Amino acid sequence: MSQAVERAIQILEMLTIGPQHPNAVAERFGVHRTTALRLLQDLCQGGLARKREDGTFAVGYRLAGLAQAALDQFDLRGVAHPHLAELGRKLRLTVHIATVDDGRVIYVDKIEPPGTIRLYSQIGKPVVLHTSGVGKTILAFMPEDERAQLLRGYDYQRFTDATITTAEGFAARLREIRERGWGEDDGEYESYVNCVAVPVRDGTSAVRTAISVTALKAQIDLAGLRQHLPAIRNAAQAISRALGWTS
Repeated sequence: MSQAVERAIQILEMLTIGPQHPNAVAERFGVHRTTALRLLQDLCQGGLARKREDGTFAVGYRLAGLAQAALDQFDLRGVAHPHLAELGRKLRLTVHIATVDDGRVIYVDKIEPPGTIRLYSQIGKPVVLHTSGVGKTILAFMPEDERAQLLRGYDYQRFTDATITTAEGFAARLREIRERGWGEDDGEYESYVNCVAVPVRDGTSAVRTAISVTALKAQIDLAGLRQHLPAIRNAAQAISRALGWTS
């Protein structure tokens, strides 16, 4: 990949986090401010970025349109989105779906009902396997050889006091999930966030996908989220049936 293309991608990733000043872009790449400004202006000419009145740069409207068009091409997202949106409206909580893609587990869609606080997860970004509900649920139900491949050389980084930091402890947690049928995140990535997740099956009954409902603990605790498991399972089963699964 050429340096120019790589920088453009990295700048766009910065803009998706929030508006950026040219000075911040210059510092990120170790270049002069005028160079950073020229890169940003090039993106603006292509409609991928836009300059704001305060001098910062944000994501361009063309990029948003391209992103939406790209997302619509993913069959899983197209099938799942109506069910996720309905679940989000019903529970008024954030809903995710994640799936295995090219040796990673990534977020495919995310529903944030009006009034909910935005969470760190982003569509298209990898899932932190050992802390997320969807990551643990997918791993718990996938074939052992595929799970071993995903976890080869994995770093069980500690994020909070609740994070599992050993392969042995993680394996034990996955066995628990298989036995009870759902996964959880009890403040394991961010201490103030929790979630519950359930598997989604495809036409072969394999599990490579999971959905979750996530909330701030101050909003609803883990016990409260578990009360929504019937609704979450119904949504997961509806998506599974749309993917060709039969019970």
